[in-house]
Amino acid sequence: MWKKIKLVLKKIVVAFLLIYSLDYFISSLSIYIPINLFTLGVVTLLGIPGLSSLIILFFIVK
Repeated sequence: MWKKIKLVLKKIVVAFLLIYSLDYFISSLSIYIPINLFTLGVVTLLGIPGLSSLIILFFIVK
């Protein structure tokens, strides 16, 4: 039980760090992915493909 909780928390922290580092390094290109429950959930479940899909979605919506 505790191993599963640790795994989920680790994935959430990694997702947060991925989104934050992307926002930090690509902010000069005016690309900003907000850090909220939806984006954290997408990146937690899908990983790097989820992050790239959020970037593509950013360009489609904008």
